[in-house]
Amino acid sequence: MTEHPFDPGPVHEPFAGLAREYPGPETYPPKDFRVEWGPIFHRGRLDGSARILVLGQDPGQHESIGRRILVGEAGQRVQGFLAKLGVDSGYVMLNAFLYSVFGQGGGERHKADQAIIDYRHRWLDAVLSGGDVDAVVAFGHLAHDALDRWLATPAAQGADLATERLAHPTKPEASSKGNAAKRAAAMKEMLGEWNPALERLDERLGARAPAHPLEPYADDLRPEDLAAIPEADMPEGAPPWMRSLKGWAARKGDTAEAKRATVVVTVPKGERPWSPIED
Repeated sequence: MTEHPFDPGPVHEPFAGLAREYPGPETYPPKDFRVEWGPIFHRGRLDGSARILVLGQDPGQHESIGRRILVGEAGQRVQGFLAKLGVDSGYVMLNAFLYSVFGQGGGERHKADQAIIDYRHRWLDAVLSGGDVDAVVAFGHLAHDALDRWLATPAAQGADLATERLAHPTKPEASSKGNAAKRAAAMKEMLGEWNPALERLDERLGARAPAHPLEPYADDLRPEDLAAIPEADMPEGAPPWMRSLKGWAARKGDTAEAKRATVVVTVPKGERPWSPIED
């Protein structure tokens, strides 16, 4: 019988208390956040062993089903970024927002909401004050804002942390809106920003085996630049395709309300155990 490692979630204090006491619609207005899909708290180590904290922006449809942050396309790119540094398990990931942003500008309208900030700071305090985190990487401008707000708190004073504020992993697609030339230019710009950050983090963390040199990004992402989500990051019993490089969740509907309420999950081809017996 094969053993399957899994992440039990925030079962120990102070994280267990944070998971019990999360804010809802009273803090995250439903007109701007998909509170109906529930909060998505983290991914990675909550046992004090993390050396790097990744800050993202908000969960999407893959995260809503998988119950861990950064497991979709952005997550695969972040996982590849960490792999270049030789970090395969010593990380923890949090988001600026517990819930998926609904509509353009939802996150911007609420980035200064004190109740959202206060709860997020409790998570950041718990992660950054109780372990051995050496570096924080914030992906996306809302994550940058979240990091800067925490760094201004009393709890952050004197913290010896390397910090990197980088473009969101899916910015090239989001900013180009289907224009191939614009995507190529935006991707080259993003990876050109990521490469110096990798060098700085590599020097700080020292996690990469010397026999494996740091491999910088080229002008576009290559298949080897992405990495699947480790099984140990997911809840118990999560099927392998939920952490694969294949997209398996999509919002669908004929109206905005129907699309908001519907996530279609499709087991990817090649992950279907009945396939060999199909005609």
